[in-house]
Amino acid sequence: MLCGHWRTCRRPPEEPPVSTQIAAPLALPPSPASPDGGTKRPGLRALKKMGLTEDEDVLAMLRGSRLRKIRSRTWHQERLYRLQEDGLSVWFQRRIPRAPSQHIFFVQHIEAVREGHQSEGLRRFGGAFAPARCLTIAFKGRRKNLDLAAPTAEEAQRWVRGLAKLRARLDAMSQRERLDHWIHSYLHRADSNQDSKMSFKEIKSLLRMVNVDMNDMYAYHLFKECDHSNNERLEGTEIEEFLRRLLKRPELEEIFHRYSGEDRVLSAPELLEFLEDQGEDGATLTHAQQLIQAYELNETAKQHELMTLDGFMMYLLSPEGAALDMAHTCVFQDMSQPLTHYFISSSHNTYLTDSQIGGPSSTEAYVRAFAQGCRCVELDCWEGPGGEPVIYHGHTLTSKILFRDVVQAVRDHAFTLSPYPVILSLENHCGLEQQAAMARHLRTILGDMLVTQALDPQSPEELPSPEQLKGRVLVKGKKLPAARNEDGRILSDREEEEEEEEEEETVEAAEQRRQAKQISPELSALAVYCCATRLRTLRPGPGPPHPCQVSSLSERKAKKLTREAGNSFVRHNARQLTRVYPLGLRMNSANYNPQEMWNSGCQLVALNFQTPGYEMDLNSGRFLVNGQCGYVLKPACLRQPDTTFDPECPGPSRTTLTVQVLTAQQLPKLNAEKPSSIVDPLVRVEIHGVSADCARKETDYVLNNGFNPHWGQTLQFQLRAPELVLVRFVVEDYDSTSPNDFVGQFTLPFNSLKQGYRHIHLLSKDGASLSPATLFVHISIQHSSGPD
Repeated sequence: MLCGHWRTCRRPPEEPPVSTQIAAPLALPPSPASPDGGTKRPGLRALKKMGLTEDEDVLAMLRGSRLRKIRSRTWHQERLYRLQEDGLSVWFQRRIPRAPSQHIFFVQHIEAVREGHQSEGLRRFGGAFAPARCLTIAFKGRRKNLDLAAPTAEEAQRWVRGLAKLRARLDAMSQRERLDHWIHSYLHRADSNQDSKMSFKEIKSLLRMVNVDMNDMYAYHLFKECDHSNNERLEGTEIEEFLRRLLKRPELEEIFHRYSGEDRVLSAPELLEFLEDQGEDGATLTHAQQLIQAYELNETAKQHELMTLDGFMMYLLSPEGAALDMAHTCVFQDMSQPLTHYFISSSHNTYLTDSQIGGPSSTEAYVRAFAQGCRCVELDCWEGPGGEPVIYHGHTLTSKILFRDVVQAVRDHAFTLSPYPVILSLENHCGLEQQAAMARHLRTILGDMLVTQALDPQSPEELPSPEQLKGRVLVKGKKLPAARNEDGRILSDREEEEEEEEEEETVEAAEQRRQAKQISPELSALAVYCCATRLRTLRPGPGPPHPCQVSSLSERKAKKLTREAGNSFVRHNARQLTRVYPLGLRMNSANYNPQEMWNSGCQLVALNFQTPGYEMDLNSGRFLVNGQCGYVLKPACLRQPDTTFDPECPGPSRTTLTVQVLTAQQLPKLNAEKPSSIVDPLVRVEIHGVSADCARKETDYVLNNGFNPHWGQTLQFQLRAPELVLVRFVVEDYDSTSPNDFVGQFTLPFNSLKQGYRHIHLLSKDGASLSPATLFVHISIQHSSGPD
C-alpha cells in the first residue's frame, strides 16, 4: 500500500531525476602524452563502477605498447598502439601520418581476438616470433586482419585480456549508456585545453562534432541558460545540464505524458495500456511490472512499481523496444524438417577477399563468411604443384591457397557461430589423382564431422534435417552412377553456364577440362546428400523422387525459370535443393538481388560476401533471425509439394504496412575531418518481396542536422505476399547535385517486425553497429482476410 504522499503525487522524492545522472565515459587514465600531464582524470567515478579503474591490463593498454605489425615475410614494422581515453578506440602509429580518423580502430568493430599463430598471415609470416608473443585482431566487414607480435608473451596477453574485458563491457552496455558514453567522448575531444571547462567556442565545436548545425543565437541562449556561474564557462553540473538539454527527446516525452497523466510517472496499469496499444503479444500486468524492474533507474520509483521518463526511454532504447522481435533473435523455428525446406545462407567464390579477376584468395575469407552465419561455402579446386590441389578463380590473376588449408579452416571455424550443417560446394577442375588427394584431406582433417554415409541406411534417399546434421559437414559434388560406363567417367560439377560460355580455349585449358570430366570414386563417395546434377526439366520423372540431387543455376537461368515456369519452379524447390550463383560477367564480384531467387524457394542463393551493398544487406536481413544460425524455414507456400503459389501471380493485396518516420538520433558524421560537414538526412523505406510488392518511398530531407532530425512523415505499402517480404530502412545524406551518400541501414523480415513505437538500430555498409545511431518510428500492420 502506498503512503499518502505517493497516492497524491507519485513522483519519487528521494532522488534527483535520473536524467541528471548521465554516466561519464569510459574515461581511462590519460596517456603520458596527454596535455594535462596526467593530473586530471575526468570520469574516473564511472570506471570505479565498471571495475576497470585499477585493471592492470587496461592501464597497460593506456600507456601503449610497441607492437610489430606483420604483413609479409620481410615486412615486420614496429608501431605504437595505445588505448584512447574513451576506452572504445585504439590509436596506432602509421609510417605516413594521415587524417586522425585513419589512425584509430574501434573496439565495437572487432570480430575476434585470436592468440598465437591463428591467422593465415601469422601461420605464413610469423615464424620468427614465438606463438605466445603473437595475436590477431580480426575485424567485422572488409577491414584486413591486424597481425601483431608483442615484445613479450605477457604484453601480448595484456592486450588479449584487455580487449576481451573492453568488448565484454561494451556488449553489456545499454543503449542509454552507449549514448552517454558517446556524447562524453566527444565532450572530451571538444575540450581543447583539457581544463574540464567548456567555453562557447568549445561548445560550438562539440555541436559540429555530433553532427548538428545549431543557430549561433539559439546555441548561445542554451549555453547561457546553463551558465549559472555567469563566467562564460560551463563546468561540472552546468555541463551535465547542457548535455541533458541537448539529449532531450520531446517526441518521447509527449508519448510518455499521454499515458502517465499529470503526475508524470507510469504506474504498471498505465504501462500495460501502452503495451496493449503497441500491439505487444501477451501483454499482462505482470509483464509491465517486470519491465519496470528491468529498466527503471530510480530505486524509489522501482520499489513502488512506477516508471519515470528515464526508465521509459531505457525501455524503448533496449532490444525489447526495438523493431526486431526479440523472440526471433534466438532459434525459434522448427529445425526438424528436410534441408529443402530452408533458406540456407550461401557464399559464392568464398575464397576471394576482393574481385574475381586479380584479388587475393585467403582462408580468412572462409573464417569471415562463417562469422557472418554462412552455411554453404564454395571451393574452386584446381591442379596444384606437388600433388596438392589449390583453390583460386581459374584462368585469372587471383592468388592461390591450398585445399587442405581451407579444409582446416572449415574444421576450426565452421561451427563457432552456428551448430547447423555446413555444405562444401566443390567446383572440381582436378584430375583423378588430385581428386583422391582432396577426398583424403576431407576425411583425415574433418574426421567424424564429415558425412560419409546416409544417416538412415533404410532411407538413403531421404534428406535429413538441420537438427539431425548438427556439427556435420556435407560435400556437394558429382556422384558416379551406380552402373558406370567403360571408362567410369562423368561430367564434373562445373557450373553449366561456364561450360556453355567457354567455347574457345587454349590447349592447356582443354586438357584441364578433359581431366576435370573424370570423377574419382574416392571423391564421388563423399557426395551423400548433395549430388550435383544438371537441371534438365522441372517435371518430376516417373520413378521415385531424388531429393539428394542439387542443381546449380546461374542468376540468369533462375530468373528465366521464375518468369516462365513460376509454380513449377517453386514445386521443384520444395522437392530438391537449388543453388544459384552470380553471372561470370560480374568481374568486380558484384552481386545480384537474392530476393528474386528466394521468391521461388531457391535454398542456396550464393552471393559474394566480400562485396558490400544492398544485396548483402538483404542477405543479412534474411538470416538475421532464427539465432543467425544460417537456416531460415521457408514459408509454407514454398514447402508444400502441391503448392499453387506463383511469385509472378501472388494474388490480391492482403496486408497494409504503415510506417510513420518520426525522428533519428546521433547519425554518424560522414566526413569526420571536416567540422563544417553536417548531413542532410532523409529516410527511405524499401519493400523487397515478390515483384508486385517491391516498392520504395522516402521522406523529405532535413537540412544540416544529423543529431536529432525530425520528419513526422507517413509511408504506406500494400503487400500481397508478406511472408516473403524484407523491409529495409535506409538513411542517406541528401545531395542535390550528385547521388546521395549512404549513412546507415537496417533490414529485417516483415514477419519479425514489431508494431508500435520502435527504435531501429542502424548498421554501417559493412554491417557493423553505428551505435548510438537510431531511427524512431511508429509501425502499424493491418491484415485483411486471406491465406497465411
